[in-house]
Amino acid sequence: MRNLLKGVSRSFYLTLRILPRPIYTPLSIAYLLARSTDTIADTSLVAISRRRELLLDFRQIIFKTCEGQSCPAPQFNDLAQTTQATLAERELLAKAAKVLDCLRSLGNHDRLLVRSVLETIIRGQEMDLIRFGAASPDQIASLDTDSDLDEYTYCVAGCVGEFWTKVCCLHLLPGAHLKEAVLLANGIRFGKGLQLVNILRDLPKDLRLGRCYIPAHRLSNIGMKPQDLLESAAIDRFRPLYNKYLQLAEEHLLAGWEYVGMLPFRQLRIRLACAWPLLIGIKTLARLKTDNVLDDGHRVKISRSEIRRIICQSIITYPFPSAWNQMFYSVLTQ
Repeated sequence: MRNLLKGVSRSFYLTLRILPRPIYTPLSIAYLLARSTDTIADTSLVAISRRRELLLDFRQIIFKTCEGQSCPAPQFNDLAQTTQATLAERELLAKAAKVLDCLRSLGNHDRLLVRSVLETIIRGQEMDLIRFGAASPDQIASLDTDSDLDEYTYCVAGCVGEFWTKVCCLHLLPGAHLKEAVLLANGIRFGKGLQLVNILRDLPKDLRLGRCYIPAHRLSNIGMKPQDLLESAAIDRFRPLYNKYLQLAEEHLLAGWEYVGMLPFRQLRIRLACAWPLLIGIKTLARLKTDNVLDDGHRVKISRSEIRRIICQSIITYPFPSAWNQMFYSVLTQ
């Protein structure tokens, strides 16, 4: 399972590999299943109707497995044979039955939590297929409202923060004096913030796939259409609206940092695993505030050397709460 994880997620694997074993296993299995369903939904060489059929069939197999029922192995031959999926993704689809065996080996509570988060994730993927399945650069489809954007970020990542929190509370934090409702709410915002950063960073790439996650009514209010965002020169008109979404993402990440601070200090591995994506996310936001995000030739990215520096600094400063917090807040004030 470790090789599969490493192949399909270089960044998230950094987080997963340091987690204590009681939570590493259910989180890893859920991630691999989510990546499998994402590959199904995104393989555009396969017809939309077929992708949706495969997605919903796999959902039923996952649900039955979570309930302890026997079910046939999933058949992904038409997906695995396409040249669009990466070698790691094709291997993931080919080994879906083995991932399901790992799911079957989990305890009952873990299986129910995995079912719940996958149900939400797959609902979001199905909505994406319906909304964007026929989209193209010449026919850009967009979300309609901020409520649609909020729902999307919840289905893709907010529910993952919720799932992560519930798994941690079940295995590592029983009896801990935590405000669980606040922790869950912040966990959801944590996930939403990371996804919103991805959306705001990847705007040009998504537009050229025919997808616009900036709500149409917001663009209409400033006299713009999704197609206008294909031109890098449109940044001056777009910037005030874009900054509002950067601010929303920042507020979500601040809630995520509060989430980390609520976790017991002795839970070093969990706090580091949560801190790394937040530190990378807030640094990405800082660059998006000044760069022209509509310039398709320049994608904001935190380098591997910067990521290594973040990891080292977080470990070195961990015993010193003031210096630890300064890592995050110093980026906000740049």
